[in-house]
Formats: sequence, structure tokens, C-alpha cells
Amino acid sequence: MGHYSSARNLMWVSSFASSRSHLEMVLALYDPNSHHSLVRQTGIHPQLAAQAALGIVLFCLGFPDQALAQSNKAIAEARRLPHPPTLAMSLGIDALLLPIIGDDIGLEQRADGLVAVATDQGSPFYRATGAIFRGWVKAKNADVTEGLSLLRAGSSAYCATGATVWVPLYVALLAGACEIAGQIEGGAARLDQALQLVERTGERWFAAELDRQRGRLLLRQGHPEGARELYRKALSIARKQEAKLWEWS
Repeated sequence: MGHYSSARNLMWVSSFASSRSHLEMVLALYDPNSHHSLVRQTGIHPQLAAQAALGIVLFCLGFPDQALAQSNKAIAEARRLPHPPTLAMSLGIDALLLPIIGDDIGLEQRADGLVAVATDQGSPFYRATGAIFRGWVKAKNADVTEGLSLLRAGSSAYCATGATVWVPLYVALLAGACEIAGQIEGGAARLDQALQLVERTGERWFAAELDRQRGRLLLRQGHPEGARELYRKALSIARKQEAKLWEWS
């Protein structure tokens, strides 16, 4: 659990290579016989939690196929367990990857699964997460008004739980929906909000992409020099993080 905790924190601060090492150590050390009690003690299945987190880390490092394989494996194994919190966790983490690669069909399925588990278990955290992803899918598929409503309501409900992790990505999805709706200024303001949150919390795993998206909106607003500077900044961040996914974006 020490390796798992270290890995999660390293992932959020964008030390992806170090996070990967700790997660792989979790998987190497885990013994289903002697460590099964950890599910009751920690609230999640540590092996599957490590597999799901490894999906995020491999994705950022530039191995999308391996990442999705790890994530899908965690979900498949979680479905066989009589432990809904682990299933919700694996669905939620896998869903984080899907808007980035543009898999709207897969994301809708994950969102529906999240909402179903959350409703059954009375989990406002995962119900809000599912609403956010449902909102993004609707915004991407020509129902931008309903999508924006779901994104805003889901984000408010998520923050009401006291959670802050993953919020930069969720705010970026709201910004993207604003852009789809033609609300360029609103989208830019949302991205500025997400970047301020990154500075305040230190959750930097998505920082390079936020700068890239903000640069794209600056370009649309007629500020090519400002956009170019943000693109350079995004590239510099990605290289420092060894995050090939963001570097190639």
C-alpha cells in the first residue's frame, strides 16, 4: 500500500516514470491469499486499483495500447468481484482516458456503468463523475445545451463532495463544450480556472494539455503570438514530464 500511495501521488504531480515503477512493484508484490484483507481495510482492491492507475501512467508516457489494455483488464476483473467500489473505481479511471482519445461510444458506456453503480451504492462522487462524462458525450454529439447543463451540474456535485482530484480535466471538458457551443470566451475562462487550480494543488498530470488547449483558443481569438508561447510551454512541460502523449499532441 505504500507503493500504491506513492504511485498515485507521483502520477498526479506528473512523475510518470517513477509512478510506473511503484505501480509495477504493487503488481509484483500482491499476493491474493495474504493480501485479500486489504480490500476491507482500504475500501478498494489494491491489485486492480494499481492496474487502473497504471493505465493512466502508461497513457501519459505514450503507450496508449498498453494503457487501455491495463484499464480494460482491471474492469473485466472488477466485474467478477462482489465489490462495487472497486468496479466504480476501475470504470471511472478508464473513463478518464476516453475523452482524450475521442472514444465517445466507450465513454458513454463507462458513464452509464458509473451512474448505475453509484445509484445502487448511493455514491454521490461517482454519480457526479458519470454525469460529467455523460455531459461531454452529449456536447460532442450535437446536444450541446444538455451537455453543458450536465457538465455544470456534475462538476458542482463533484466539488460538493470535497474532491479536487481530476478536476482540471473536468474543467477542460466544460471548456471544450463551451467551445463547441461557440462560447470561446467562456471556454478560455474555464481553462484559465483549470490552470489556476493546477498551480494551487500541484496536480500537474494534465498541465501540458491545458496549455495546449488554451493556446488553441488564443489562436481562435486572433492572438497567434500568445498561442505560440503557450504551445512552447506545453511542449516544454511534456518533455520535462517524459510524457510522450502530451509531447506528440
